[in-house]
Formats: sequence, C-alpha cells, structure tokens
Amino acid sequence: MRWFLLSALLVASSFAATAQDRFVPVEQRLNAAQLAEVGLSPAQLQALNRVLHEAESAAPAALAAHPAPAVPAAPLPANVPAPAAMHLGLEEGPVTARVVGDVAGWEPGTVFTLDNGQQWQVMKGQMKLRTTLQAPQIEVIPGIAGRWFLQVDEDLPKARVFRLR
Repeated sequence: MRWFLLSALLVASSFAATAQDRFVPVEQRLNAAQLAEVGLSPAQLQALNRVLHEAESAAPAALAAHPAPAVPAAPLPANVPAPAAMHLGLEEGPVTARVVGDVAGWEPGTVFTLDNGQQWQVMKGQMKLRTTLQAPQIEVIPGIAGRWFLQVDEDLPKARVFRLR
C-alpha cells in the first residue's frame, strides 16, 4: 500500500512539474513590436505572467484540450520596416557599434540608431549623462529569456532595450 501511495505521489508531482515547465512568459510569446504595441509596464507584465502561470498550473489538462488560438501579429505600416528576427537566449553574442549622433541620456522610448543599421529602443531604465557623448561606442548585451541591455559605459547602468530593426 505504501508503495502505491508513493508512486501516485511521484506521478502527481511530475505532472505538476511538467505543467510548470511548459509555461512560456509573455515576453517570449510576442515579438518586440507586439510588446511595444501592448505597452505594459514591467509591473503589469510581471503580474500578467504570474496570473497566466497560476492559471496554467491549475488547469494543465484544460489548457492542453483547448489551446489558445494563435494571435496574428499586427501588420506594420508600409513605411515601417519589419523587425529583424531575434533569438531567445544567449546564442547570439553582444553587438558592438557606434551610435549615430549624440547621447545625452535615455529613458523609455528613446531610440538608438547604430552605425551598423540596427535600431534599439529603450524599454526600461533612464539616465541623464553629465556630459553629452558624441557618437559613443556602445555594446548591446544579450541577457536571459531574450532580454537585451544597452551599455554606453561599463560604469553606468544599462538600459533594457528591444530591437526595432
């Protein structure tokens, strides 16, 4: 009898662990343009991920039987280039380039255009520099779960960014 109860407990815990392992955060479900269009604050995004994770953990069988329909990406206007494909995780290395123009600081919404043609927009973080930097060399560093961070100087805080093109 003990063996049966222990086996049942192990099976139940493995189902719970599998349900938790399947959860995919919103940041990984949407591309950068879709995230920008939704416009959730970091606190709202964290709350949404928590609620979705709890709902998925509570009813894994119901979610498996009735998966959510795929939501097509909103079409971009004709004059806006499509965002480049981005990899989730650390398989892509840092991007080192020069900013086109001057940098006096940044805040959410600031767009950095680089001399390699890429554009990165600040999602989180703000900084006012003491002196304006002229075409500084920067580094965009990959983080976990598809996050990217722009670093103007290693002694300054990084800005969380996403790639526009």
